[in-house]
Amino acid sequence: MTKNGLTYADAGVDIDAGNTLIERIKPAAKRTKRSGVMAGLGGFGALFDLKDAGYTDPILVAATDGVGTKLRIAIDTGNVGSIGIDLVAMCVNDLVCQGAEPLFFLDYFATGKLDLDSATLIIEGIAAGCEASGCALIGGETAEMPGMYEAGDFDLAGFAVGAMERGADLPACVKEGDVLLGLASDGVHSNGYSLVRKIVEVSGLAWSDKAPFAEESLGEALLAPTRLYVKPALEAVRSGGVHALAHITGGGLTENLPRVLPDGCGTEIDLTSWALPPVFDWLSEVGGIAPSEMLKTFNAGIGMVLVVDPAKADDLADLLAEQGETVYRIGRVTSAPEISYTGQLA
Repeated sequence: MTKNGLTYADAGVDIDAGNTLIERIKPAAKRTKRSGVMAGLGGFGALFDLKDAGYTDPILVAATDGVGTKLRIAIDTGNVGSIGIDLVAMCVNDLVCQGAEPLFFLDYFATGKLDLDSATLIIEGIAAGCEASGCALIGGETAEMPGMYEAGDFDLAGFAVGAMERGADLPACVKEGDVLLGLASDGVHSNGYSLVRKIVEVSGLAWSDKAPFAEESLGEALLAPTRLYVKPALEAVRSGGVHALAHITGGGLTENLPRVLPDGCGTEIDLTSWALPPVFDWLSEVGGIAPSEMLKTFNAGIGMVLVVDPAKADDLADLLAEQGETVYRIGRVTSAPEISYTGQLA
């Protein structure tokens, strides 16, 4: 009698489920197709034709990121439909700061046991983020790793590649007197969530309780996805007068603006030029967070900053508003090598 041997499924890995997931997400990936894509999902690698995408002398730009402990809220609440948008945004918003157009995206999704419905929602969110930012979802990896993750847990990483014509990279020509245009955020985005979760713990509220600062539940409100700035930002860059862009992520305005400034320059920011969104008011009050800590940990309502030529500032602000952005003139570049603030967050 032949003894039945163990299978991979007995060890907790279901290859058939992985194949089913690929079939489920193909329609979502297909919606992200753009010029330059040569092959879809399923191969050992993905092909992209830069000439077909319209480039003559391209420079490639790459970025990778995750969404941090915001994943914990998505897992604990079961609301995983928008976390993929965060993943895409954290990568493509960085690419555009270099002056690059995002071209394609790949994801890495790892879990202990593949839940097809949950995984499909997550990757459909990734596809939605790609579609909204004009880049193609051309591949990825789904890793089922029993023993590595607790039941229901998962992790995400994203990888984006963009391009620009040679000589078009940013930042460039930033100088004293340049105007800072701040674009409103859609909430906390994807940074500072370890502190957010600590504040929620202190508050005594559950994720299912109504948010004190919004109409939906606390979990839903704090899962508002990171805003995708790619298309409006590229329109502004192509119109001329944009010298730099800074994606306001971990480190807030305090740490991210210096990354795009030349040596010897700083900024003066008027904190009264925009209103602190209610979610940050609540976090600040419940956590007893000092204004300096707010500005160094969170975006505080400003998700992207454009450093622009003063002569073009009004026109660029109008263009960005026409593209659906809420634009604030928040300050200027100075010759003092520091990030200084006037007024108070309110």
